[in-house]
Amino acid sequence: MTCTQMGGCCDELITGSTPEEMMANGEKHIRANTDEGHLKAVAMMEKSANNPEAMKVWMDKFMADYAALPEM
Repeated sequence: MTCTQMGGCCDELITGSTPEEMMANGEKHIRANTDEGHLKAVAMMEKSANNPEAMKVWMDKFMADYAALPEM
């Protein structure tokens, strides 16, 4: 998946052999980049972490998108 597909702002490819690994790699990616778009993504991620409903919406979409990925 790309950073954008995960809610970020660029086309960097984020990989992982499990959904949890991909989420961790995506978080590392957005935190490692300090441009405005990635900083906004970090702020949105942190805000969502304190909002169970928003987190559930993101997680449901992410899990559906992850399940639809082709086998590697």
